[in-house]
Amino acid sequence: MKLSQFKFNLPDELIASHPTPNRDDARLMIVNRKTGEISHHIFSDILGYYNDGDVMVFNDTRVFPALLYGNKEKTGARIEVFLLRELNADNKLWDVLVEPARKIRIGNKLYFGDDDSMVAEVIDNTTSRGRTLRFLYDGPHDKFKADLYALGMTPLPPYITREPEACDAEDYQCIFADKEGAVVAPAAGLHFSRGLLTRLQINGVKKAFVTVHSGLGAFREIDVEDLTKHRMDSEQMIASPELVETVNHARDENHRVVAVGTSVLRAIVTAESMGGHMKTYDGWTNRFIFPPYDFTVATDLITNFHMPYSTMLMMVAAFGGYELVMKAYETALKEKYRFGCYGDAMLIIG
Repeated sequence: MKLSQFKFNLPDELIASHPTPNRDDARLMIVNRKTGEISHHIFSDILGYYNDGDVMVFNDTRVFPALLYGNKEKTGARIEVFLLRELNADNKLWDVLVEPARKIRIGNKLYFGDDDSMVAEVIDNTTSRGRTLRFLYDGPHDKFKADLYALGMTPLPPYITREPEACDAEDYQCIFADKEGAVVAPAAGLHFSRGLLTRLQINGVKKAFVTVHSGLGAFREIDVEDLTKHRMDSEQMIASPELVETVNHARDENHRVVAVGTSVLRAIVTAESMGGHMKTYDGWTNRFIFPPYDFTVATDLITNFHMPYSTMLMMVAAFGGYELVMKAYETALKEKYRFGCYGDAMLIIG
């Protein structure tokens, strides 16, 4: 497959900047791999497709408020700082991106907060935009993290051009989010309300959780036409014994296993074992999945509508079949489905 095969024209007005008022009121396109049928629903209609013994696998990562704005010492220049991950808790070291990067050098100090109460020093260059910051903070780590996060904002994806709002702190978080560590929300999981999860449970559908701390690699532009030459950024993931037991039992009993989102699908593939089973896994994954690919564990996929050229679109095309998925995207554009993390959803079955 070539990068150019995942091009389509997406009007700006179809990129959702806010979610639907109710999580499960988004539109849902259902794509049947066996018949090629494409049908239109609302998300709560998913109740009619799963029964006793089926399993839905969710990503329980929790997005932290990674976007901060600080001021450079002496000049007072406004600097955007995007927290990526904590490198060392004792020394309060963080891997970050800074913008504009050209203004930030090793030794510079950055001040955060209205009263400049949080101070960080640049101690290393990691990439052209990346830096390592050491926060100069006297106090326990828990208090430091609380104060740091109080200064942060929700890290919305780059295709949402508005500033983060207070409501995003809740909207851009799955209701079952539990394990802090992501800067990108598992968008397919955003459609599940507490009421919908309760009704699925009443129907006998089992919940299982994998943890994938999704990073900005999902939004990094692919700069090669030959997809075999692209390398994904690594993301930390955990497939627990409880998850593995639930999924493997469902497969043995011939029940459906639904990957709720591309991050979940990547994790399942990473932890695949023999005979359509999973194995436990605690580590990192950089699996890049594009057509053709043979999936042996997940039977169905819930996903949002993704940007042109994106690795998420490529993974969806691998799962649903390139021609059928691109036809579904043509239909979505014609029917004015909403794209992106706050947009509408697709369910691939069959």
